[in-house]
Amino acid sequence: MNALEQHEGDYHARQIRLGTSIGVAVILIGAVRVQLDWQGGPLLVAGITAVGLVQAGLALLPWRRLAFRPWLPGVLTAWWAANLAVLLAFTAYDAAALAIYPAGVTLILASTAALSSARAVIGIGVASLAGYVSLVLTRDRPVTGTLATLTLALMVGVMWFCAQTASNRRRLDTARLSAERRVEALLENSSDAVIAVLPGGGVTYSSPSVRTVLGYDQAFVTSELLMDITHPDFLPTVMEWWLSVANGAPGSSARVESRIRRADGSWIYADVIGTNRLDDPSLHAAVISIRDITERKVLEEELTRQAFADSLTGMPNRALFRDRLEHAIARNRRCGGRITLLLVDLDDFKLVNDSLGHSAGDQLIATTALRLHQQLRAADTLARLGGDEFAILVEDVSEVEAMDLGDRLLAAIRRPLRLGNREVVCSASIGVATAKAGDGEDGPDPGELLRNADLAMYAAKAAGRDRYALFDPAMYADILREADDRAELERALAAEEFVVYYQPIVDLPTSRLIGVEALVRWDHPLRGLVGPNAFIPLAESTGLIVPLGRWVLRQACQQLAQWCADYPNAERIRMSVNLSARQFQHEGLVEEVGQILADTGVSPHQVVLEITESLLMQDTDSTIGTLGRLKELGVRLAIDDFGTGYSSLSYLKRFPVDILKIDRSFVDGIDTEHGDATLAEAVVQLGRALQLQTVAEGIETQEQWSTLQDLGCEYGQGYLFAKPGAAEAISSILGGAEPA
Repeated sequence: MNALEQHEGDYHARQIRLGTSIGVAVILIGAVRVQLDWQGGPLLVAGITAVGLVQAGLALLPWRRLAFRPWLPGVLTAWWAANLAVLLAFTAYDAAALAIYPAGVTLILASTAALSSARAVIGIGVASLAGYVSLVLTRDRPVTGTLATLTLALMVGVMWFCAQTASNRRRLDTARLSAERRVEALLENSSDAVIAVLPGGGVTYSSPSVRTVLGYDQAFVTSELLMDITHPDFLPTVMEWWLSVANGAPGSSARVESRIRRADGSWIYADVIGTNRLDDPSLHAAVISIRDITERKVLEEELTRQAFADSLTGMPNRALFRDRLEHAIARNRRCGGRITLLLVDLDDFKLVNDSLGHSAGDQLIATTALRLHQQLRAADTLARLGGDEFAILVEDVSEVEAMDLGDRLLAAIRRPLRLGNREVVCSASIGVATAKAGDGEDGPDPGELLRNADLAMYAAKAAGRDRYALFDPAMYADILREADDRAELERALAAEEFVVYYQPIVDLPTSRLIGVEALVRWDHPLRGLVGPNAFIPLAESTGLIVPLGRWVLRQACQQLAQWCADYPNAERIRMSVNLSARQFQHEGLVEEVGQILADTGVSPHQVVLEITESLLMQDTDSTIGTLGRLKELGVRLAIDDFGTGYSSLSYLKRFPVDILKIDRSFVDGIDTEHGDATLAEAVVQLGRALQLQTVAEGIETQEQWSTLQDLGCEYGQGYLFAKPGAAEAISSILGGAEPA
């Protein structure tokens, strides 16, 4: 039975008991009348009293439950009719009781109006009027017409009033029931279960939505049940919350999150809001609203997992690892001990992605994570920091144990792995950094420890990979020095402290100048002129080689344009410029070369771009595409340091090159070592077969010059002819002088 039915049942029960009380009172008054005025015997009085007691016993029936039985309206109407009949019989027998008949009828009609319809009131009223008329007509002592008429008019008025009262009550009840049913319907479909709880315990109301939210029927919701279905872990917090609600100011609210067991045994997360309504006379209770927030909590947990866990391996990510590292350092400061951090980076992981695809790369990452996890203790933390980099946090291990762990990790990663239809053997580089209690004033810093492990990992890569390296403070000094060098290199590039020197390239039989090679130098404000070996590797590793190479190409082309404008014979020479690996792989290379040619106005066929043989073997299809686009600009292409790489004839035929440059390592021993002469001759013959020009580098003696001519080499350069020099030296040659 819901709250609405309970309210209606209580109303019916109260009215029925009130009507019963009135009936019992009237019957007892009749018994007194019989005893005092009728001089009746005890049996008659006892009988009347018994009838009153029987009617009084009817008040004890469970009218609250019987109120909604379909037969109840008919029974009540018969009951009122029976009371009217008893009253009529009593009045007919007692000549003096005619005066109380209208009063009795009024009570019966009032009781009928309180519980039944206007139709029932009119029916009882008409019967009472008929009864009164019959009483008046059958009396031994006649009643005056005026008195009878006034009494009838009074009874009609009472009947009309009671009928209107019943009608108004019905309309009011209908409106009230409609409003209450609307509220009940809204509450039933509400996402909140609403419960009114007394401060000392006991539930006075629970909404129909209790079944939806908690799965329990309204009748079973008690304060004891609410405690029983609260999760034990949340019970202390919930009890504290309830005391704050019950003892709070009127109208104040408090919120708490809890876990609640539904009727089916499942657990839900609930957002519970309690409002103190003890001052409300219609409630005198605290109103509790319970909302199921399980989906929201699951989403929050999933978002938290995504925020702190790697999606591929399910392991902690960088953010969670940093948090655990900070907690470990805090423990280290309090309790002492030792923290060891290992950074694991897979070697050549990009090759797996590029050759086998990203799905194979993901499989490699997942398998590596599992293998690393198998080598660790339960208390150790393994995280994926991103890409192919993992971090491992171990505590309270010695340096020897850390080294042993590094060996085991490398061995686990090195085990063969089948990716698709191929078996792959992978390796890794591991950097190890350790911090002990007392390191530094406040102990180790998380960022510093990560940096140290990172430096050690790169040291392992530089030492040949597939190994681990322990952090040494000298590594940090090297990094600082490299950072300073980079900053200085960036400053020099912005200040244009670089200069371009030019080394002549001559026709070997005639010594005639046929071209120059542009070579960059750093005019350092403190160290003077610095050779390329001192800064080109740093520029290459930092990526500054791209803007530096672009600047050199533009300077060389501008100088070539100036020579062509000043000397007519300069139109026959060519300008050779080296392209580094980073510069060649730069996405906008072809467009930049085309723009420089257009800006300087030089003839493209006078420009030779030199590329190392090892560079050509990287990503061959892409390389051929870039070379083809450069050839479309009209420039010439040369393979520098030819013979030191691993290019095959089949690849060489595919490359659209024009010139082969014989590496100086073959030229150095060409006049003393028969093998070097043979290799140089093979390169020259290969050039002829492929219709390529050959240029020998590093010619320093007359014997080398003579031997190369005998081998059929066309061109050469080296200190024998001229050292690299400023543009003015080449201008003097173009003006008529010959190279020294």
